[in-house]
Amino acid sequence: MWTEQDNALTCAFRFKDFRTAFSFMTDVAEEAEFQDHHPWWSNDYNTVSFRLCTHSAGRVVTAKDHGLAAAIDKLATAYQGKELAS
Repeated sequence: MWTEQDNALTCAFRFKDFRTAFSFMTDVAEEAEFQDHHPWWSNDYNTVSFRLCTHSAGRVVTAKDHGLAAAIDKLATAYQGKELAS
């Protein structure tokens, strides 16, 4: 579940291994390009963490962030990612 904190949406997902996490990140990168909205993210082996905010709106959460979060959720489901508690 995405959590709004400090003017950003945050969430993390765990995958079965690094290769799966990286494949997921590649698909997220394609989606981010399509939406022209790019996340802050980090990767630690099989875990991918996100922080979404809209820089052009003053670094606050907007509909663009919610749209990208929904797309990320769909991709995580396709890759059988497990959402981690915030």
